[in-house]
Amino acid sequence: MVWNLKNKKALITGGTKGIGLATTTTFLALDAEVIAVARTANVLPESIANNPKLTFIQGDLTKDKFRKELIQNIGDRWGKLDVLVNNVGSNIRKKFIDYTEEEYRKLFELNLFSMIDLTQKFFPLLKKSNSASVINVASVAGTLDVQSGPPYGMTKAAIIQLSRHLAAEWAEFNIRVNSVSPWYIETPLTEPVLSQPDRLEKILKRTPMGRVGNPEEVASLISFLAMDMASYITGQNILVDGGMSVKGL
Repeated sequence: MVWNLKNKKALITGGTKGIGLATTTTFLALDAEVIAVARTANVLPESIANNPKLTFIQGDLTKDKFRKELIQNIGDRWGKLDVLVNNVGSNIRKKFIDYTEEEYRKLFELNLFSMIDLTQKFFPLLKKSNSASVINVASVAGTLDVQSGPPYGMTKAAIIQLSRHLAAEWAEFNIRVNSVSPWYIETPLTEPVLSQPDRLEKILKRTPMGRVGNPEEVASLISFLAMDMASYITGQNILVDGGMSVKGL
């Protein structure tokens, strides 16, 4: 066993921004073959844009037609899937009573229901890997109230529980399933919060390491969980939080 992802075929959703982009970049550096999916055609960094092991596919994962096309594409191209990183997600921050039905349904469709369907439909290709790893990007908000809006936290809590269940159900097929829960990380999704001095001060006071994280610090954990080196780790929800969750006084 070695510390790389050579010969691994990986799909990373939301793979062109924030944690997803850092994961895509790290996987490529570790010699994986990567398909990165995103809703918008973002300009990829020069460092990876022309990497022959990277394929970018633009599409909306909330659309059933696109999910079916993506699964067919990967089946035809690779015939299996070694690593599935369910990272795509978004948030709308407001008080619970201020959400419209359209808003919370939108968050559930993107953050939860699309990944449920994708993960379920990819099962045959994951099974063919014989040593597959599913890594679901959840959030500290799935365990604690971090004032980020109830629907977001609800979807992340569901993702954590689904990961635990699938770890037990799919172990016989040598498919490992884990979730990763970041605290505040410097990404486009958290920028509106981190740009507020009062909120940032509260976050830093709660974090023993005294800073927010960077996407690469989450990507490094995702990469490790994708490796055969992590072959006995499944059903875990690992927090990347600078010690926030263990701080008392």
